[in-house]
Amino acid sequence: MTFSIVATDGIDIGVAVASKFIAVGAIVPHLKVNVGAVATQCYANPRLAEQILELMSKGVSVNDAVNRALEADPDRENRQLGVVSVKGEVKAFTGSKCMWYAGHIIGSNYTVQGNILAGPEVLESMAKAFESKRGELVDKLLEALLAGDRAGGDRRGKQSAAVVVLRPGGGYLGLSDVYVDLRVDDNPEPVQELMRLFSIWELTLLNREDPSDVVDKARIAATIQRVLKALGFYKGEVTGVWDEETERAFEDWAGYENFENKIRKDDKVYGSIYRYLINEARRRGLTVDG
Repeated sequence: MTFSIVATDGIDIGVAVASKFIAVGAIVPHLKVNVGAVATQCYANPRLAEQILELMSKGVSVNDAVNRALEADPDRENRQLGVVSVKGEVKAFTGSKCMWYAGHIIGSNYTVQGNILAGPEVLESMAKAFESKRGELVDKLLEALLAGDRAGGDRRGKQSAAVVVLRPGGGYLGLSDVYVDLRVDDNPEPVQELMRLFSIWELTLLNREDPSDVVDKARIAATIQRVLKALGFYKGEVTGVWDEETERAFEDWAGYENFENKIRKDDKVYGSIYRYLINEARRRGLTVDG
């Protein structure tokens, strides 16, 4: 009833999953920073994932951790697992009673697995997409999930999807290890909705702007002042000079829009944030230049 990918790049660990099942993100993904990640599905047993991660955290190999956990589960032939350690050890298991089509593909630093799929092409497409996609782990996970969805995914239909990526200190303002954590619990196109949500998450929370995509504060000062004045953040005159009052107004707006981690302390503004401000002004019917 589910297709998923579990992977690492040696630092990040992540799981992406989709299913014709309500809130699949609440059941399938299990991760522990600096240890590894597990996807438990097909009559999913979250306790298996907890046992495996606990064993791995104590230095037990992925292979032994999975085998030991499964040996204690009398319903193991109804289970499907994908497991990756942050060191790149990989193990997958598809029980003999998992419903057609069920299977898995193990690759370098990743495994894809699924059951009740349209066919083996779902997993093949996921593996190919993951291996060919450039970018961070989260980009590769989402590309794989999208490929699986396009190849037919869960043969019963679509309902939910999720992606979780942990990175040491990679969370909001460096105060957690949650780099990405998004769920679509009930939607006719859950993978597409997940991609949309990620675009917002990336703009708001991820610090991976193109270093060349910046604009000089001096060049856009008048536009910023005019827009922020119309939005109620800037109280001064439109002088075209980026002064302390303009900086405070810009920072106040950025914090209001949840972009506080995108505030630069130099003479530049990220292009993505500038475009967001201009588009927001236009959406409100304000006339702006720039």
